[in-house]
Amino acid sequence: MSMAHGRDRILVTGWFSLLHGEATAGDVLALARVEEVLRGAGLAYDVVWSPGFRADGTHFADVDPAAYSRLLFVCGPVHGPQVEELHRRFAHCVRIAVGVSVVDPASPAVTGFDRVLARDGAGIGPGLDLAAHAPRLPGVPVVGVVLTHGQHEYGGRRRHAEVAAGLTRWLAGKDCARLELETRLDARDWRLCGTPAQLESVLARLDLVVTDRLHGLVLALRAGTPALVVDPVTGGAKVTAQARACGWPALVAAEAVARDPGPAGGKPGSRESGGGESEGGELERWWRWCLGEGRDAAARIGAGFRAADAVADAADGLVAALGAVRGAG
Repeated sequence: MSMAHGRDRILVTGWFSLLHGEATAGDVLALARVEEVLRGAGLAYDVVWSPGFRADGTHFADVDPAAYSRLLFVCGPVHGPQVEELHRRFAHCVRIAVGVSVVDPASPAVTGFDRVLARDGAGIGPGLDLAAHAPRLPGVPVVGVVLTHGQHEYGGRRRHAEVAAGLTRWLAGKDCARLELETRLDARDWRLCGTPAQLESVLARLDLVVTDRLHGLVLALRAGTPALVVDPVTGGAKVTAQARACGWPALVAAEAVARDPGPAGGKPGSRESGGGESEGGELERWWRWCLGEGRDAAARIGAGFRAADAVADAADGLVAALGAVRGAG
């Protein structure tokens, strides 16, 4: 973010700036705290981003070191050759590390700074991480994503791969917290739920489920959570049938999602995000509905599953069928 022009500028860096570093949520929030302080003091600064994290941001390849008089390194451990390279490239700058961990106080990565405002390290009392005081953030929808790549019984009608690719590409452009989930249970794999109750507890805490699975739909509605459902079979199959049985309208055909999704990387909430689906497209329309009136609709349907006068299912005829089979035998 550029705030002014002139030589008395500050270049703000961190591991989120380095090509082979990483941008963690904590680091980026620490940056937001530093930006808040700089703005409050009326100081001009630019932020450098790794091209792997923000392709449209300012990168080190774009930076003229002579344009800056000071360099800040924000958060994370100060160690290694990449940090040492910053000292060489910006040797003319006053260099300050803020909110960092000092692993080896004698390393060139540390001693190259003119001032180190450490978070922790050898002989340094621990201080509060910068992320703790970062500006509060607006909430975003929490979305469970339940997809299948199987169901080979549908043969040439299968569009599972195309649907999954289209959906995940579209979701990548949505401003939401995505949580990949599995209906498959496994008590030995800590990443999976071991019981239906565990999975249902997760689903009940979500704002929305995006799924191409029959049970992704049913379990979401059981938990009172709206589901944006895609039938991954050309012409519709069991997912479409189940949506109709549940009286659930947020259903999209495979053909509408498996089209060329277009370029990825649109900004969240923009017309370009999600490729292939404009703001008036089916996915966008049902997304808005699910996060609005669809929440009440899902709650009503989920409560209806448990009502005394609930719609019959196949088990309601089981006893009679067993009696008929026994009589025939």
